[in-house]
Amino acid sequence: MKNTPPPQSVLVVDDDRNVLEVLDARLSSCGLTVYKADGGRKALQILKTRRIDLVVSDVKMPEMDGMALLTEIIQIQPGLPVIFLTAYANVPDAVKAVKSGAVDYVEKPFDGKALTEKIQLMLLECQDADPVQAVDPDADTDDQVKSPAMKNLHGLVKKVARSSVNVLILGESGVGKERIANRIHQLGHRRKKPFVVVDCGATPAGLLESELFGHVKGSFTHAVNDKKGLIETADTGTLFLDEIGNISHEMQIRLLRFIEDRTIRRIGGLKGTPVDCRIIAATNADLGEAIKTGRFREDLFFRLRVVTLTIPPLRERKADIPLLVDHFTRQYCSQHGVEMVRVLEETMDWLCDYSWPGNVRELKNAIEGGIVMCRDHVLRPEDFHVAGVTETCAENQTGDDCLSLEESEKHTILRALEQTGGVQKDAAEVLGISRRAIHYKIKKYGIDAGSIKARH
Repeated sequence: MKNTPPPQSVLVVDDDRNVLEVLDARLSSCGLTVYKADGGRKALQILKTRRIDLVVSDVKMPEMDGMALLTEIIQIQPGLPVIFLTAYANVPDAVKAVKSGAVDYVEKPFDGKALTEKIQLMLLECQDADPVQAVDPDADTDDQVKSPAMKNLHGLVKKVARSSVNVLILGESGVGKERIANRIHQLGHRRKKPFVVVDCGATPAGLLESELFGHVKGSFTHAVNDKKGLIETADTGTLFLDEIGNISHEMQIRLLRFIEDRTIRRIGGLKGTPVDCRIIAATNADLGEAIKTGRFREDLFFRLRVVTLTIPPLRERKADIPLLVDHFTRQYCSQHGVEMVRVLEETMDWLCDYSWPGNVRELKNAIEGGIVMCRDHVLRPEDFHVAGVTETCAENQTGDDCLSLEESEKHTILRALEQTGGVQKDAAEVLGISRRAIHYKIKKYGIDAGSIKARH
């Protein structure tokens, strides 16, 4: 006979006996083994003698508070999920606890049924987690950072990832906000569930509501079928709202309502659907200023920024550039099937001196373009800039007329084509690149070489 695994166990810690009894009754009825402790000291004794799968603890307790208990738990059983119960006035303490390693927090007075469901879901996800396939917390981006600022950010990401609290990611365009959001998802217990990205900046305001909440057939013109919204698609997973600062006032109200009750209603529908998803939002806008001018709701802002992570621009962490250059060089040489290129020391110096107004995204595109444009499998500074455009950018980092490397490259190819009457072979010779390289660039930038040739 196959051995039946023992029931999972939950340790409830609270100096309020009523809370202990309520949670004991609810969790026991779900088939869980419940251990109760009226203080931190007693909880530690149980942890040292019993197998515990999850801890639910009050934040404010006499003798040993929740934070002190969490510190001890991390020493005794690293990775043990901890949910904090807290009064609204003590939410900052709970947020601090999440940053220190707690999984989540719930405000008092809590909904017993909702809390029980959250505990069951968390236990199920922990049980399903495959330790062999789990994401290595030191893999991927950790080997691409050297600056203290990014090392600190990655440390916070690892701590926050273990929880399900809302996260707001701030940073300039191109710094990698979506990548950090994805990393939080991949390091968390929801990693096997959907990671749904919503580009609030690129989606027209009139369509965003339908995209997020879905609609029922016949609710408006062209609604020929029922449609599940992206929020519902993200159920049990993570919803990433990119450029959240661009959503309309009406959408802010609807989103706030969803965050508060975790229920959505499709456009034209009457029935509400509960959705359990983690929310990560990102923006390059100054939300503080937007709140002052009335363009962004303060209550939504506070709901989104339970934990705030700020990604520094590339110009403030130049120690990371050599590692990123090496990573992107290997990536694109493999992707384009070319021999590994060599980056000259003078090229690396030039790359480190450049201001990178487009941040990591611009560096990434520059390396790809440089690999295609370079000769003899060697990357030189001239493979990245033409006619001093990038030097002008470096001198005037805040200038609005500063062209990106991609724009510079496109204009250079256009000038070469104009000079050669639209003949691609001749233009490649003028630029000192191969025919394959210019064909690739013409296709990438959507240049109509035929019309240039026709004009001549």
